[in-house]
Amino acid sequence: MAKITIETVTVRDVALTLRRAGEGETLLLLHGANGSMSWLPIVEALAENYHVILPDHPGFGATEAPDWMDNISDMSYFYMDVIAALGLDQFHLAGHSMGGWIGAEIGVRDAHRIKSLTLISAAGIRVVGTPMGDLFAWTPEETVGHVFAQKSFRDQALAMEPDEAQIEIMLQNRQMAARLCWAPRLHNPDLRKWLHRLSIPTLILWGDSDGIFPEPYAHAYHELIPGSELEVYENCGHVPMAEARDAFLSRLAAFTQGAA
Repeated sequence: MAKITIETVTVRDVALTLRRAGEGETLLLLHGANGSMSWLPIVEALAENYHVILPDHPGFGATEAPDWMDNISDMSYFYMDVIAALGLDQFHLAGHSMGGWIGAEIGVRDAHRIKSLTLISAAGIRVVGTPMGDLFAWTPEETVGHVFAQKSFRDQALAMEPDEAQIEIMLQNRQMAARLCWAPRLHNPDLRKWLHRLSIPTLILWGDSDGIFPEPYAHAYHELIPGSELEVYENCGHVPMAEARDAFLSRLAAFTQGAA
């Protein structure tokens, strides 16, 4: 199995903590509002085919937030600086949930360094007539019910007993997510106007039972991004890389190889 290393890279005034693993074409992973925990279980599997980079966003995990970071636009511009600072070029970008929103915002601004974009259960747009879930109002138990479709994953999540350090990180992540995504809630009203600028190969992956961003959000992204590909997994919630792990890994590999 690939070894995962942790390092800190200073970009602007932010000491960004990131994990690296594997060799090959670079795959930059952007996590959602719960932090990097959704990606961590498959980093080693991804590292069999890619040089994986998984940062903790500013304000999440081990990375402190600068005073000036107030919204997802700030985060997307920051990651454009990170991409330049790391010397990334012709790399693959994949974002989950809030991370997908960040990826889309980066792509409509400047995608010349990006070889492909994968949006997984992405926030960022609003679909009239299909309410999105309210992450900030649910109890932890309610959140689990909306995130996972399969009972085994719900039971596993509910059985977890985080220690004090983990609870502190979870609260920190939640506070930063609220700071970035509270108003307007989990979307940018202007983003859909500019998604036509995404001219790079784009893959959209979704679960048919996503309780946060229901399936119509996947189809809306697909319609708004020219030439995009869409795959929806059955009996799958908000985290396809968990509940549809094998199919997810296979589809991502085929897509990124084809993007060449």
